[in-house]
Amino acid sequence: MRAVKYISVAAVLAATLLVAAGLEAAAFRRHYYSRWSYYPQRTYHYSYYYYKPYASYPKYDYHYCVYYPSRPKYVYYYNPYQKSYWGRYDLEQKGYSMLAEADRKPTLTEIPEEAFPEPSTMPAIPESEDGEQMAAPPAPPTETPEGDQPEGDQPEGAPGDPQ
Repeated sequence: MRAVKYISVAAVLAATLLVAAGLEAAAFRRHYYSRWSYYPQRTYHYSYYYYKPYASYPKYDYHYCVYYPSRPKYVYYYNPYQKSYWGRYDLEQKGYSMLAEADRKPTLTEIPEEAFPEPSTMPAIPESEDGEQMAAPPAPPTETPEGDQPEGDQPEGAPGDPQ
């Protein structure tokens, strides 16, 4: 009888752990996006793109996805390690435009429109060598909080790095 009780307790504990593990499943993916957040001082929305260059990499690195309501056609990718924009996703054409190394700059105003190539497939996960492609970004918010309409297309400072 005691053995049955211990087995029952162990089964309940195991089931609880499995449910908790399911809730934490996102932490075990190789790459994923966070939810969108709004940065009212700079009037843009941002999401983190978390990735591992290879599956056994010990931690997640990240880049920012930045959505400017004043540029509603694109989600821009910003590398906080190199402090520069490196491409954008075209929400209408459903394709990615990767900037050449020489065209990657810390602000969008420094990047001429013609520097963005025609949209194509999503690039490989940053720093990866196996060619696994990034997933497309999540759909950006359709509304900006009331009273926080954008004044320009380029906030000062790095995305997600309030000053």
